[in-house]
Amino acid sequence: MPSNAASRSATHYVAPIEETPLQAVDQVDENEKTRSTWTDAWDSMRVRPMFWVSAVLILLIIVVALFPGLFTHIDPRKAILAKSNEGSEAGHIFGYNRQGYDVYSRVIWGARNSLIVGIVATVLVTFVGVIIGALAGFYGGWLDTIVSRIADIFFSIPTVLGAIVIMSVIPARNAITVALVLAAFAWPQIARIMRGAVLSAKQSDYVMASAALGVSRFKTLVRHVIPNSVAPVIVVSTVSLGTFIVAEATLSFLGIGLPDSALSWGLDIGTAQVSIRTAPSTIFWPSAALSITVLAFLLLGDVVRDALDPKARARR
Repeated sequence: MPSNAASRSATHYVAPIEETPLQAVDQVDENEKTRSTWTDAWDSMRVRPMFWVSAVLILLIIVVALFPGLFTHIDPRKAILAKSNEGSEAGHIFGYNRQGYDVYSRVIWGARNSLIVGIVATVLVTFVGVIIGALAGFYGGWLDTIVSRIADIFFSIPTVLGAIVIMSVIPARNAITVALVLAAFAWPQIARIMRGAVLSAKQSDYVMASAALGVSRFKTLVRHVIPNSVAPVIVVSTVSLGTFIVAEATLSFLGIGLPDSALSWGLDIGTAQVSIRTAPSTIFWPSAALSITVLAFLLLGDVVRDALDPKARARR
């Protein structure tokens, strides 16, 4: 009898000790699971004041471009020659330019074309560059050789210089035309970055595991390789958007970008250069709008780059 009681007592106390580890494994806290790169990047960005400053500026610029009527009711194409180069007055805080246009209204309305060129060119360059770079890097061989040589040819032509040559022979020009021309010369940079990222990613274990499971190479590329290789492309694309806005302003300043009837910061800067001594404010305001817009995208690009770079996160 005592031996049976001792046996039951031992069983009673040993059993919970053996079950406890299994219960702990089954109750893993969801917050302790492996975090994705994008979650870590967002956590890194949202605590940086520079991210919020650039994000607010970009959001404001987008709102101005989409709804300029909320910020001014003055017709940007209404010229009052009698007020040529006059300074600010009630209802016209930036004054008038050489043709008698209200400078403030033209700065507000000029944001639309500049942003259209920047966004469309960036989307096109990213789309084409990601596809071409991913295919070349993943499949290699003759496809990689051909793509690399074509990219080298385009790399030898400066984007703005190539755009000047093409735009000078295009009779009808608009924001989409400018964006297409800029994208035609700028895609090799994204393609080369994507190719390098894919070359590194396709040696990963998950690619070999996918092949072992019988998944086709194309599906592996689309489902696994591209999503894990696109981070550096996003960084470069964010910075490139500001660069395309500057390129549009440069082409318009030279008179081969948007037509004279369009509203653009580059056109207004080009028009105001002859009045820089007598009315410097006419060139200051469109230049300031252009600089702030480009600076906002450059700052956002720097924040995104630091957030997606593991070494930068480790240093912080």
